[in-house]
Amino acid sequence: MAERAHLTPVPGPEPEPATDAGTLLTAVARGDEKAFAKLYDLVAPRVYGLIRRVLRDPAQAEEVAQEVLVEVWRTAARFDPSRGSPTAWVFTIAHRRAVDRVRAEQASADRTMRAGVASVDLPYDAVADEVAVRLERQQVRHCLDDLTGLQRQAVTLAYYQGHTYPQVSELLNVPLATVKTRMRDGLIRLRDCMATGAAA
Repeated sequence: MAERAHLTPVPGPEPEPATDAGTLLTAVARGDEKAFAKLYDLVAPRVYGLIRRVLRDPAQAEEVAQEVLVEVWRTAARFDPSRGSPTAWVFTIAHRRAVDRVRAEQASADRTMRAGVASVDLPYDAVADEVAVRLERQQVRHCLDDLTGLQRQAVTLAYYQGHTYPQVSELLNVPLATVKTRMRDGLIRLRDCMATGAAA
């Protein structure tokens, strides 16, 4: 009887090391676009969900979610791990932005109501807050207009509509790698545009 050959197990692919949000955020602070793409996939749906619970209007929630993730990209270096987890930091930004939007909308509604009843001026702070919010919204829209068509579509689908990279790839019928590249390039251009606007 022939001796059976010994079978050697074939090693499977090495699992990708799990990357936590803190490591990703540290890399984002150094300008690592790939790390930002992973961080985006990790937190974007939850950021939108949190904001959506504060804002009733889905369109406004999508707009605020975009502003939050752009802020995370721009200010990642400010994250202090001694003061809490990286996701808590991101969600704090999201909650603050959502509350700011509610307050700005309420201030606008209050102003309209008071103007209809009597000619009463709004306090300076309320006017300044509303103007700041509206100017930032206009700046985001202006910066989006500076992107290429594919960059703008990808960013809009991801930020405004909460789609993941694979979903954006399917919706635009372009390869996933192309979507990720265009998204990273678009976010870098948005960051630079917003920084230029803030310095102006």
